Amino acid sequence: MKRRKFIQTSAIAAAGMLTLPSFFAEAKGKKAIGLQLYTLRDVIMNDVKGTLAAVASWGCTEVETYGYADGKLFGMPVSEFSAYLQSLGIKVASGHYGIDLLSGDWDKACADAQSMGQEYVVVPWLDKQYYSSLDELKRTCEKINKAAVVAKKYKVRMGYHNHAFEFEQVEGRVMFDVMLEELDPKLVGMEMDLYWVVNANQDPIKYFEKYPGRFELWHVKDMDKNKRENNADVGTGSIDFVSLFKAAKKSGLKKFFVEQETYPSDPMRSAENSIKYMKTIL
Repeated sequence: MKRRKFIQTSAIAAAGMLTLPSFFAEAKGKKAIGLQLYTLRDVIMNDVKGTLAAVASWGCTEVETYGYADGKLFGMPVSEFSAYLQSLGIKVASGHYGIDLLSGDWDKACADAQSMGQEYVVVPWLDKQYYSSLDELKRTCEKINKAAVVAKKYKVRMGYHNHAFEFEQVEGRVMFDVMLEELDPKLVGMEMDLYWVVNANQDPIKYFEKYPGRFELWHVKDMDKNKRENNADVGTGSIDFVSLFKAAKKSGLKKFFVEQETYPSDPMRSAENSIKYMKTIL
């Protein structure tokens, strides 16, 4: 986004803060609408607080973070980041953490998550080395289970987020199915990325039926009707979210986060459009 356009967006966000109480009133009694901040990765560092104010003005009440390092998020100490979001009426509900951090200062990461009132810590990606063989995949799952024990000590729950590669086979087994068997459901909740499941030619509802209650978190992003590799603003693509949300109880859904990796226009507009659509179906 060009600098002038971003400044205009921030100014609109500031004005939009005046309408926040009406958004909260509208959301009362409904499932909270979350946003994975990775959606705004191309613009957020230009003006972190202005971007977050815009997110609040759209009626988003929860976020999922990414990029945690050394006690900071988006260049801010976690205490400052969390306090600012609270002033906007937004909760830090979840965060994405690279699997390498599980072998680092994982205790500190979980303690910082707890300090923000966070409920989930999620591994969002695996490099090939972590599933190069069936035995390696099982070792990776055990690594996540052990990290989940640490997370539980800090009253946060471990999660795992899928892409499409988990539906490939490793030594004749579907990787995702192996992970569902090996990850302890008492310790680890799954974050299903609905787009990537559909992209892999799988049916999310069939997974809800086969593994009821396992998919506590969702990523809600749509698929372009003509180019499967592209995202559409939620509600304008080919994924039937009304039917999926009717199956939310079977899934075990606790929270969901709108996310986009590609955009029909620009990240800010796409995120706003997607959040506004979600408000119409909840």
